[in-house]
Amino acid sequence: MTFSEAARDAGSLRRMRTTHRVASLLIASACVFAGCTSQADPVQPGAPSNESSHAEARVDPDTPLGWGPTVGELAQAQAIVADLTDEELAGQVIVGRYLGTDPVEVATMLREQHLAGISITSGNVVDEAQVRAMTAALTQAAKDDGRSYPPVLGVDQEGGYVSHLRGIATEFPAFTAAGAAISADGASGREAVRQAAYATGLELRDLGFTWVFAPVADVTIGAADPTIGTRSASEDPAIAAKATAAAVRGFDAAGVVSTVKHFPGHGAATSDSHDTLPVLDSTLAEITAHDLPPFEAAIGAHAPAVMMSHLDLSAIAPGVPASLAPEVYKLLRDELGFEGVAITDSLGMGAIGGTFKPAVAALNAGADLLLMPVNTLETHRVVTVALRAGDVSRERVEEAAARVVAVQLWHQRVAASTPVPVDVSARAQQAALALSAAAY
Repeated sequence: MTFSEAARDAGSLRRMRTTHRVASLLIASACVFAGCTSQADPVQPGAPSNESSHAEARVDPDTPLGWGPTVGELAQAQAIVADLTDEELAGQVIVGRYLGTDPVEVATMLREQHLAGISITSGNVVDEAQVRAMTAALTQAAKDDGRSYPPVLGVDQEGGYVSHLRGIATEFPAFTAAGAAISADGASGREAVRQAAYATGLELRDLGFTWVFAPVADVTIGAADPTIGTRSASEDPAIAAKATAAAVRGFDAAGVVSTVKHFPGHGAATSDSHDTLPVLDSTLAEITAHDLPPFEAAIGAHAPAVMMSHLDLSAIAPGVPASLAPEVYKLLRDELGFEGVAITDSLGMGAIGGTFKPAVAALNAGADLLLMPVNTLETHRVVTVALRAGDVSRERVEEAAARVVAVQLWHQRVAASTPVPVDVSARAQQAALALSAAAY
């Protein structure tokens, strides 16, 4: 049996399990909100036992799922997205691209297109006051669109040279410092990494962000890797795994949504997906041993989101970018057990530049969020039309949007219970110095 065939079989099993799990969540929530007691009804003589149904009905809605939100928050999110129009639902799976620095203009786009959120890049940034005005305007736009939960306001703030808030937020060393710190002293190194992520998350929240597109879980191969390099914690999968998990825990504690990237691992690719579609000829065994350990560790640490790469994986889905390949999403969900938000890498990258309707293909493959399409308004139109035409099922898009809304409800709850300290910038600077000291 080929990997694709096995993945398809596993995917069928996963869908059966997911259907059962969602039904259980809804039963539990319905019982909770209706004021049901946990006492089982008496079983009539000769009637089949309903013990398992009542066991499901007694699920506490405050029980956390493995990726952050609670059972009740996911059920609440499912109820929210079920009532959305096609236009609203289409928007809730798009994190838009914006070219400009005007807070009013981008906020209007989010509200009118019902976007899940916006990815803010260095090209959108002028200074700290403008960043705060932009995130405040976007947050208000989501409220004006009738949402009770915050939008996805994300930024690439990895440390090192991939830091889009340079000059505004604290500059942390590249993530390779995390691996060096752990290599030097495992326990104290992991704590330095966790504290750095925690401080980064709090500082981003102070600026109005809800997501960070970090940490990088890719395991670099060194000089032959033109894309990741020092963005990777290590050439050693075990060290990279420890660094990635520590960063996820720090971001989680800060109440910001982290994004582990770029699944199943970009570090062994010898060309840049920003420009072209890299072909990775690693066998499945090699991918499992070299690339997957950091993602497995992150999922074990309750990572809320994973970013999909644009790689041609010869052993899994040859000729198709991983972000558009069902087999790769099945690897993530069936083999690694991830149940959170799967977000594509930017849909404006050269690796998928010639793909017809990549947004629809990504959703059908298993993506929950579409990141930075070339034309945000056109992508919203395309997804809306696809929904109406049945080119992508409403069930699939509701599943995706519910995960996104649920993780935003998680962010809202944790952020409310974790206030940002007034000296957050000073603390972030101390954490950056501590990580550098631990590494070097």
